[in-house]
Amino acid sequence: MLDLTKLAKQMQGMSQHLTAEAMAAQNRLEIAQQLLAEAKNEQEELLELEESWSDRILFNPAIPIESLDIYPLINPPPKNHTVFATDGSQIAPSHHEIAYCYLLNIGRVMLNYGESIYPLLDSIPEIFYQADDLYISRQWGIKTEEWMGYRRTISEALVLAELGCEWRKNNSDNLDSPILAMVDGSLIYWFLESLPSEARDRILNPILDAWNKLKLAGIPLIGYLSASRSSESLSFLRLKACIYDEPDCVSNCPNVGLGGFGFTEKAPCQSFEPLRDVVFWGSILEPGQRSPLWQSSARILDLYGDNIIYFCYVNVGTEVARIDMPEWVAEDEEMLELVLGMMLAQVQKGYGYPVVLAEAHNQAVVRGGDRASFFALLEQEMIKAGLKNVGTSYKETRKRGSIA
Repeated sequence: MLDLTKLAKQMQGMSQHLTAEAMAAQNRLEIAQQLLAEAKNEQEELLELEESWSDRILFNPAIPIESLDIYPLINPPPKNHTVFATDGSQIAPSHHEIAYCYLLNIGRVMLNYGESIYPLLDSIPEIFYQADDLYISRQWGIKTEEWMGYRRTISEALVLAELGCEWRKNNSDNLDSPILAMVDGSLIYWFLESLPSEARDRILNPILDAWNKLKLAGIPLIGYLSASRSSESLSFLRLKACIYDEPDCVSNCPNVGLGGFGFTEKAPCQSFEPLRDVVFWGSILEPGQRSPLWQSSARILDLYGDNIIYFCYVNVGTEVARIDMPEWVAEDEEMLELVLGMMLAQVQKGYGYPVVLAEAHNQAVVRGGDRASFFALLEQEMIKAGLKNVGTSYKETRKRGSIA
């Protein structure tokens, strides 16, 4: 039981800390805004510095693809358009349950606007119980629970591509009708950087294949990030904040600049950290405006082939969201305009969050009752198969009840 009396004594100190942090955050924001104003006039020079010294820079600045002083207003989408999305949920494996297995449930949603077509709202469950599914990741030092999350990401991409290609096949006579595929979260899978190459290929290759199917079908893809913690675009301003003639981090700042959160000494170019992109662009963009386009410099993108990720920030009214997209979407101006218009309309229809993503989550989520039904069904099948002593561990049984 939580002792609120003891907790209340700590709250006063926390509130004082937050007040001081708010003042410091405002100062960091003003520094970044001033750097942006100066960088607008030196954009080409900064880009040349980044290209010339990229092998000596210890951070990964995103590259602005457009002028830093343009903030286009997003136009509304055409009346007739289609948006679809997938999202996933799972039941994690547990040695205390009646069987060691896990389940993935992928929610599918397709919404058609301007036409009398019923929406698609359903989910596709899949159970994993084979030894290869449960233990193959152990050879790379990856826990089964962690591998399950990676398999979920793969399944979401595969189902998304299948759904989009099936729609294109059934609507081949209506290729001019705009369509958009959306996923919740970034299209940059940062977690892959630390994985062994064989494990990474097993995850990334099926995802890229799914994206390529969408590309061939002419279906744009975006990732919607709410409350993004990224600072990729702000990292570009570190080139302007550098006090040296050349941004040679290896020579100029060999022992600093690796932190920014108080754990190590800051480099001079980190004067505005740990400011986030969404806070920075939120101070600049008006509702309905987007930031310039940026090309991510994440190292994992070296493995993405033709699917290099671009991004921009959009003030959707309720927040500033980061929108990720493959290169082939960003470079098509007409497609980009349609994509952002459909995305913004989704946010408005969802009262602050894309309705298609919210509904995909609702279709995918596995609630407590669903979990109980799943294991009850599994228990019945095990008994039918002649298995004996089917049941949960004594620990799990005891935790589900209480005498207190």
